[in-house]
Amino acid sequence: MRGPHRPFSRPGGVAARAPFPWRAAMEAGLGALRLAPKDFWAMSPRELDAALAGAFGHRAGEPLSRAGLAALMQAYPDGDAHAGRT
Repeated sequence: MRGPHRPFSRPGGVAARAPFPWRAAMEAGLGALRLAPKDFWAMSPRELDAALAGAFGHRAGEPLSRAGLAALMQAYPDGDAHAGRT
């Protein structure tokens, strides 16, 4: 008989990867991208990731690069009109 059931662990105590975030994927695909269910379920996770990147740019949570920050600062400079405001 095997020992106590430990979800997401492998024999020997080695942790397995976290389960795929299906709820978030469905919210993104069906909600944000407005895919038909048949189209969503026909996509691979990589295809969904590419569709989201194409629609919304880089993924949330990726840090802004130094070059990206410099580009934003050049596009939207703080002028004298903002001096002294908090």
